[in-house]
Amino acid sequence: TGVEIEALVRSIQASFDVYVKLNKKVQPEVLMTVQSIDDEGRLADTILANLPSIKLSDRQALLETADVKTRLERLFEVMQAEIEILQVERKIRSRVKKQMEKTQKEYYLNEQMQAIQKELGGEKDEFKNEIQELEEQLAAKKMSEEATSRVTKEIKKLRMMHPTSAEATVVRNYIDWILGLPWGDTTEERFNLDEAEEILEEDHYGLKKIKERILEYLAVQALTHKLKGPILCFVGPPGVGKTSLAKSIARATGRKYVRLSLGGVRDEAEIRGHRRTYIGALPGKIIQSLKKVATNNPLFLLDEVDKMSTDFRGDPAAALLEVLDAEQNHAFNEPQPADTISVEAFKQLPTR
Repeated sequence: TGVEIEALVRSIQASFDVYVKLNKKVQPEVLMTVQSIDDEGRLADTILANLPSIKLSDRQALLETADVKTRLERLFEVMQAEIEILQVERKIRSRVKKQMEKTQKEYYLNEQMQAIQKELGGEKDEFKNEIQELEEQLAAKKMSEEATSRVTKEIKKLRMMHPTSAEATVVRNYIDWILGLPWGDTTEERFNLDEAEEILEEDHYGLKKIKERILEYLAVQALTHKLKGPILCFVGPPGVGKTSLAKSIARATGRKYVRLSLGGVRDEAEIRGHRRTYIGALPGKIIQSLKKVATNNPLFLLDEVDKMSTDFRGDPAAALLEVLDAEQNHAFNEPQPADTISVEAFKQLPTR
């Protein structure tokens, strides 16, 4: 029994040492006093008096325990429970302190960065001005409701980003492409068949049947004023005038001329574009040409359609079907702009 009591006394003194280190409310002098006490009952009572976090009812129950060994055992259990609680509290305080230090550090660095940028001319101010310019461009554009909603969300997302981040560059490039498209810019079309015939005769000798078919096509367009209709496909060996005929039609109708060479195209993304998650992603050749010509009703020459090939990256001819089919091309959708755009206003002239 004496050995057990001695072991309990040593364990309690060691636990009280840990408790004092964890709980700053207990003075260090108390620890020296406790270590100098020899009487077990007095030791228990002194330690109990210096445990401020213990409930009054538990303290009273310990003081009323007459048996010294039982009192020491219960005191040791109480102290171990208090030490565990204090250790958890210390972990919580440490975690909160680190978080506060991190937040304060970020705030301090942001304030410093803003001060430096202000001294250098204000990169943030320039970024805000750029966003304001984008919003003005959006307000001036006659875009579809879907495209307007999408660009508004992207501008809102861009405003929350840091101007030098990689994601901000991707979003900015995406917005620039959408705003750069000729949503409401249309070239006025001419339907003068006599003038069209003169231009065709002036530019090409012979080709009587082809010229008649072209004039029939233009006559139907002039009568119906509808954009939907069959496309013209010129077939013939190299050098017979397929490409130059397309230029003449564009000149006769007053439309701008766009030539898209499809010879050797093997990737579907050349037509439909890449997803913007890829590095260096670009829209397809259709959208690129549309932006370059700056009008939404050009005459589009799809040259060398039969020279397209297929490989593991997809079939560009299948993607081209969406462009040429009158039932689908009113809602042509690209992964890069990710908005529906109508290409039915094009005059499409495939050649092979």
